[in-house]
Amino acid sequence: MNKVCAIVGVGPGNGLALVRRFAREGYRVAMLSRDIDKLKRWEQEIPGSHAYRYDATEGEQAREVFTRIRAELGPVSVLLYNAGGGIFKSAEQATLQEFEDSWRVNCYGLLATVQAALGQLREHHRASLVVTGASAALRGRAATAPFASAKAGQRSLAQSLARQLGPENIHVAYVVIDGVVDLPRTREAMPDKPDDFFLNPDAVADSVWFLTRQEHSAWTFELDLRPFGESW
Repeated sequence: MNKVCAIVGVGPGNGLALVRRFAREGYRVAMLSRDIDKLKRWEQEIPGSHAYRYDATEGEQAREVFTRIRAELGPVSVLLYNAGGGIFKSAEQATLQEFEDSWRVNCYGLLATVQAALGQLREHHRASLVVTGASAALRGRAATAPFASAKAGQRSLAQSLARQLGPENIHVAYVVIDGVVDLPRTREAMPDKPDDFFLNPDAVADSVWFLTRQEHSAWTFELDLRPFGESW
């Protein structure tokens, strides 16, 4: 059976690094994002990658796109949910729409994606679901009310999935990204920061790859990733 990895939320940072890592390991990689033009360019650059337009906040798209992936690539055995984002405002400043938007991408989108892909994961003797989280899931700062609450909900959903699916040999893990990811826009915004201030997307991808290879008697549910200089 072909090895198939689906990555939801492929952008120029961690998402693209995950695509390259799993493609290098021989996976057929489904790249899912709202920006199909970028995906098409990366599809030409990365052997084994395949572009699919997908908006995780539009749940009705999920079953259709994962049906296509199964027909064109085979059943997914590794699902990486890297879609995220949120509004950084206090509870007083945030609008109800901003609060809902944060929830839709982090919680609603994860559930819709899992419901669409779970049948495919169950076709394999072993499978993995890894969710990209944030330190905000563990602490709600004053100016992060929409984002932190959505990430906390996402973490609880991932934990519920881990407890449900573990007996089926589906490993669910939550990766806490605690730090600033090294991207052109973050470098531009923080020109005075040294290299070791940033999280290297390739190193993040290596850690996610490690999670998908763990033997089931010693699974990790939650993995914190941060540069040594990050205050925690």
